[in-house]
Amino acid sequence: ESDAGDYTCVCGDKQSTASLAVHALPVVFKEELKNEEVLEGASVSLRCELSKEAPVQWKIGSKVLKGSDKYQMRQLGTTAELVIHDLEVKDA
Repeated sequence: ESDAGDYTCVCGDKQSTASLAVHALPVVFKEELKNEEVLEGASVSLRCELSKEAPVQWKIGSKVLKGSDKYQMRQLGTTAELVIHDLEVKDA
């Protein structure tokens, strides 16, 4: 529920109304992704932390990743994680 809207102070038959607008703060990375070096065939977890809860999208280059047996995405609160299974050289 938004706190934005028109607020009114009423005293008897008199009243005063003001409009309140709430501007969202931009999301920033509190903890950025870190470079990883992993052996072929292993799994890796890439994790970052946001300043507040917000939806994220994972990409490799310009390709948007979808959840699958290979790519597992989870988000708990402000932490977003991508797990890549069964790594191949071409996954670099």
